[in-house]
Amino acid sequence: MNRNKLIVDIEYNKLLIYGDDSMKFINIGFGNIVSSSRLIAAVSPESAPIKRIIQDARDNGKLVDATYGRKTRAVIIMDSEHVILSSVQPETVAVRLEEDAEDEN
Repeated sequence: MNRNKLIVDIEYNKLLIYGDDSMKFINIGFGNIVSSSRLIAAVSPESAPIKRIIQDARDNGKLVDATYGRKTRAVIIMDSEHVILSSVQPETVAVRLEEDAEDEN
C-alpha cells in the first residue's frame, strides 16, 4: 500500500491538510480527524484486554486522548500502533467510515 506523506499547516487557527485526493479522513469527534486508510479497529473501552492496550499505549507514548475530558466511548487502533481515545461510539465511527467508502464510489 502506498502511503503519502501528510503535511499539516496551522494558519490563522485553521488546520490545512495537504495530500492527494486518495487521502480520506474520518471525524472522531470535536473536529478531530484520523486517516481512514490507517484505521484498523474502533472498539468499546470496557473489556480488560482493551484496557491493557490503552495502558500499554500510554506507557509507550502512543496514546492520543481526543475526548476533551469526556467519557471514552471508543478506542481507535491505528496501523502505526497508536491508540486514540474518542468520545463518540464505535458504531458512529463505523457509520462515518461507511459513508466515506460510499463517497469514494
